[in-house]
Amino acid sequence: MSVTTSTDIPAHRRLPVGQWLQRHRGLITAIVVFIVLFLLVDGINAGPLTYFDVSFLASGGTTLALAAVGGTLVILTGGFDLSAGAVVSLVNAVLASSMDMADMEASVALWTLVGISVGMATGAFNGFFVAFLRLQPIVVTLSTMFILQGITLLVLDKPGGFVSPSLGTFYMGDAIPNWLPMPLVLLGVVILFWLWLKSTRFGTAIYAIGSDPEAARSAGVRVDLVRFFTYVIAGGFYGLAGVFISAQTGSGDPLVGNALLLQVFAAVVVGGTRLGGGRGGPVGSIFGAYILMIVVNILLVLNVSAYYSTIAEGLILILAVLAASLSRHSILARQIRNASLRFSAWRAGTLPRQIGGSDQRLSLKGASFRKGEVVSASFWSRHAETLRYALPAYVCLMLVIIVTEVWLGRTILHWGYWNSLIVLSSFLAILALGQGTVILTGGLDLSVPWTIGFCGILLAGLVQGSDQALVYALPIVLIVAVMIGLVNGIGIVVLGLSPIVMTLATNGILQGLALLYSGGTPAGFSSPLLRWFMTARLGGLVTPVVIFVAVFAVFAVTLLSRTPFGRRVYGIGNGLRVAQLSGIAVGRTLIGVYVLSAVCAAIVGIMLTGFSGQASLGMGDEYLLPSIAVVVVGGALITGGRGHYLGMLGGVLLLTALQTLLAGSNLPYATRAILYGVVVLGAVIALRERRV
Repeated sequence: MSVTTSTDIPAHRRLPVGQWLQRHRGLITAIVVFIVLFLLVDGINAGPLTYFDVSFLASGGTTLALAAVGGTLVILTGGFDLSAGAVVSLVNAVLASSMDMADMEASVALWTLVGISVGMATGAFNGFFVAFLRLQPIVVTLSTMFILQGITLLVLDKPGGFVSPSLGTFYMGDAIPNWLPMPLVLLGVVILFWLWLKSTRFGTAIYAIGSDPEAARSAGVRVDLVRFFTYVIAGGFYGLAGVFISAQTGSGDPLVGNALLLQVFAAVVVGGTRLGGGRGGPVGSIFGAYILMIVVNILLVLNVSAYYSTIAEGLILILAVLAASLSRHSILARQIRNASLRFSAWRAGTLPRQIGGSDQRLSLKGASFRKGEVVSASFWSRHAETLRYALPAYVCLMLVIIVTEVWLGRTILHWGYWNSLIVLSSFLAILALGQGTVILTGGLDLSVPWTIGFCGILLAGLVQGSDQALVYALPIVLIVAVMIGLVNGIGIVVLGLSPIVMTLATNGILQGLALLYSGGTPAGFSSPLLRWFMTARLGGLVTPVVIFVAVFAVFAVTLLSRTPFGRRVYGIGNGLRVAQLSGIAVGRTLIGVYVLSAVCAAIVGIMLTGFSGQASLGMGDEYLLPSIAVVVVGGALITGGRGHYLGMLGGVLLLTALQTLLAGSNLPYATRAILYGVVVLGAVIALRERRV
């Protein structure tokens, strides 16, 4: 597995000091920022920092630091892992539900091994699908996240349980009394492990794969095995983080790791690791974790609301990615000039060097067109792919309906069943257009949950149960949604940020804004008209929202299949570079795609408020994976370029009918999250090699 690359870590010993400093600029910057913030904390503190203060700070950031180490390893190979927080929650639940309250002196080594083993098993699960089946890491780990959340609720459905005090005594105590906190020793051991690992062939291979996987494979690196074991090792660090937080809290909480999703990525980027792989390391991520923790502590010391914490984390993530982008250029002015050129190109809808370019022709999906002019092929040749990938969802839907009739004895031939099914499907039917359009371009929108939540909370607060207030409240909420989409789109197109990073940061910022607006307790409730729209029956038969869904479906099919915007979406998904060279207004189209996704999420927030009568914090959390699941199950390719809204609508109806079937059985609620994760993985596996 020996390979020589520009990022081969042992080679730094032969580099001149200037080049070595340049290569480790991210780590050095993180250390300097950490020292400055630490001195700032010392300065604003009421008195000089004591050993207790240092020990408290050390323990407060260790969980995030350990999780960030695992996330860094995956990112160094060019991957993403969204399951870190879910693993932490699962390990916490396993320990809290398995320990005997009579055993006050449980074996620290044994339970630490249990936690690490759970994490490594999860990492092996992720690694198998990513490395050997070669599925997209973002989809695999997102599915794993929801599967683990469901399993965690099966293990521990509410906060409680018991964690032996012996774990807390060991991990939260002192290695040297009043001199060296145990959390720092733990992190020191982790750093030593990393220094050893990166000096091995395996460590070199991690960097080689992150820099250029094909070149690494050509040099003899077993890329699949290295990726697999990287996910396994990363899972072990997530498990160790779960053990530590269990020792810290002394009890279990099935949601304890949820907040880590945004924080892990922020810590990794702040620590100098490059998204996309090949440069950085866990040491910087450890300092990045403590930088985030100290920033939040400073806000608290300054009496700034804790609701600002997710806003700060989201902004730090965006700024850190931008700073890393700037650092890769030798001159700041060059980057500013490039940004200006990209903005001008975006306005012109071309590549930076094609401003005012010529008319070009693109061949796409059986139709060639000249800037919107389409030469139509036959009906069957144009729709053969749609039928091939969309029909399975409808076939499975019929099977689920038959099982529902046989198992539960539902009168599925009665209109009432279908009316209820469409009402329950309406939320995902709207989201399918927004998230589906994003997926067709090869992206993902992770800001959907809190776009739904923030817009729903905002509407309820503005309406306050008044029908008259809807006249101005609805336009305000939709304008806010457009602004959210513009922020996402501009960050991705103009600033060049990854869609995953940008939308994840936006989701955290929206969460903070929702908490600030509502004060932590959303006020207000739906107007009677909106409530009527979601729950009434016209003539005792049809709920008004059913008619809206039918009209919306016609609009969605027309938008994606019959408009220049839809053709540009497919063109981008089939090949961004080809689309750019063919004169497609890539920048404007992508911004429009994220605006559409945000507007669809806002409409769902409005509908949910009308359906339940009020808004609530986290009301959109359970719609992230389902919004992706229905698109994939409907036959769309997760990497973009293939899919049809009718197929997505079939996926919506299928998953809703399946959910209805499960709700009528005795299976626990947690199985829903597991089901969605398994369905997405199964659909991606079945369709992964059918791209045309």
